[in-house]
Amino acid sequence: MKNKYSDLIDQTFQFPTEEFETNDNGELIYRDIPMMDLVKKYGSPLRFSYLPKISENIQKAKFWFAEAFAKHNYTGKYNYCYCTKSSHFKYVLEEALKNDVHIETSSAFDLDIVKTLHLEGKIDLNRFIICNGFKTESYVNKILDLVGQGFENLHVILDNTDELDLFANKTKKTINIGIRIASEEEPKFEFWTSRLGIGYKFIVPFYEERIKQIPNLRLKMLHFFINTGIRDTAYYWNELNKCLNVYTTLAASTKHLEHLNIGGGFPIKQSLNFTYDYGYMVSEIVQQIKSTCLHADISVPNLFTEFGSYTVGESSGTIYKVIGQKKQNDRELWNMIDSSFMTTLPDTWAINERFILLPLNKWNSEYERVLLGGLTCDSDDYYNSEQHVNAIYMPKYTKGEPLYLGFFHTGAYQESLGGSGGIKHCLIPDPKKVLINRNENGELTYELWSDEQSSESMMKILGY
Repeated sequence: MKNKYSDLIDQTFQFPTEEFETNDNGELIYRDIPMMDLVKKYGSPLRFSYLPKISENIQKAKFWFAEAFAKHNYTGKYNYCYCTKSSHFKYVLEEALKNDVHIETSSAFDLDIVKTLHLEGKIDLNRFIICNGFKTESYVNKILDLVGQGFENLHVILDNTDELDLFANKTKKTINIGIRIASEEEPKFEFWTSRLGIGYKFIVPFYEERIKQIPNLRLKMLHFFINTGIRDTAYYWNELNKCLNVYTTLAASTKHLEHLNIGGGFPIKQSLNFTYDYGYMVSEIVQQIKSTCLHADISVPNLFTEFGSYTVGESSGTIYKVIGQKKQNDRELWNMIDSSFMTTLPDTWAINERFILLPLNKWNSEYERVLLGGLTCDSDDYYNSEQHVNAIYMPKYTKGEPLYLGFFHTGAYQESLGGSGGIKHCLIPDPKKVLINRNENGELTYELWSDEQSSESMMKILGY
């Protein structure tokens, strides 16, 4: 009878995959990285980031757009932007910038990162800086400062009509303006129209009556964002079509408009059975944009994308150790981990997000159905379902035989939402973080980026 954990995976998925395989000892190998060796060296709980994956994904996207441009004889340019809100860490930005990418920001402090990278010679004045988000006084002042420093490709994306007054007559320099479209949300959403941006029907009058009257403001970009990302659905194509209608109308009114930002990210792998045809989606988007512009007799725009989760999400993982098992009734076994889901993977409880979950060892052992519990005393600190079934199946837990679990593709938003350092629920400490890279010979290198958070650092914040 096939009752080993490895048998369960073989029966459920095509395994091994491009990323995952196991060795003869029943231990997981992730991108040629022996996971148990990582645990033996650094312990758990542990976050790790495999930096080459960031560059790999960027280059894949650039290839898909180059392929689509060639196929459809598209004459515009493609610009890949990284939206910093997914992960602000310096090692992420530095890895991304190796691939000639541009930056999308969301708030005032984002621009301090831009300034620092410029002072260090990591970005030049020609880099596109796309300033999204609601504009506070501090954000506006820092935008004007960068414009004064000569960032000629900085674009202010207006989130509402009142923001125009924050930039009018504030400098004699030319300011590039963009308008964010307030797209309609999917029918299942709690509200009809996105709170971000300006409604479709207001955009053209807004340009004609106000933006056009201010000499040093140039409407250069239309920004289109879909909250659910770029997906092959009737909803997505309908919203894109409405966006293109606005773009062609605006382009007929001004010679300055030349950029279309199709913000809204590519999905990432959150299951072993994930399927998504990236090349097909890019080709269809490019074809539809060209067809619409050709029909309207206008030049095709330069295309911008803002990929955050796609850029950094698949580069990271989070490792836990099962430190005990509780049997609460005849059916429920709780495997308790040495950290907290609420503090380290907040999306698992906030929006019921699911990541790729695999044991790091004991693949040759029998499996059992379990629930996973975190260390906090909160009833929401649990993880109870995987993508392919309504329960989690893990190798059997045996006291005295450590079982380690890995959550993969956790690199986007989790530290931004849960915080790095600081105060955590029930004072559960932030785990260690290790950066994994490859040297010029292709050999793996490891760097302890940060150690586990100390009680002293928390006590200081709390005033003790």
